[in-house]
Amino acid sequence: QVQLVESGGGLVQAGGSLRLSCAASGRTFSSYAMGWFRQAPGKEREFVASISGRGGTTVYADSVRGRFTISRDNAKNTGYLQMNSLKPEDTAEYYCAARTRVSIGTYGRDYDYWGQGTQVTVSS
Repeated sequence: QVQLVESGGGLVQAGGSLRLSCAASGRTFSSYAMGWFRQAPGKEREFVASISGRGGTTVYADSVRGRFTISRDNAKNTGYLQMNSLKPEDTAEYYCAARTRVSIGTYGRDYDYWGQGTQVTVSS
């Protein structure tokens, strides 16, 4: 069982930056690929980024590529999402997720564990 706790959300002006963190329980953190998803009001949850268990492979949604960076520190059992050049359309609840495979996943159904979410609001 893995428990995930997100932090780092908040209110930021367009063009600003935030770094989200995802703290995970468990002793085999590197065995789990991680992902970030987001859901805006009235919209479906969408994939943002994923990183493999050891961090060697990453993938991004087209809408965030070049602005967001996913990373992880397995020694700290923590994943990160650095968000730069934020836009109002990035406003959403952001969720981290973990899957019981080391390879990346881009669909919500690929993931077995989810955090409670952290709100990101970007003002124009």
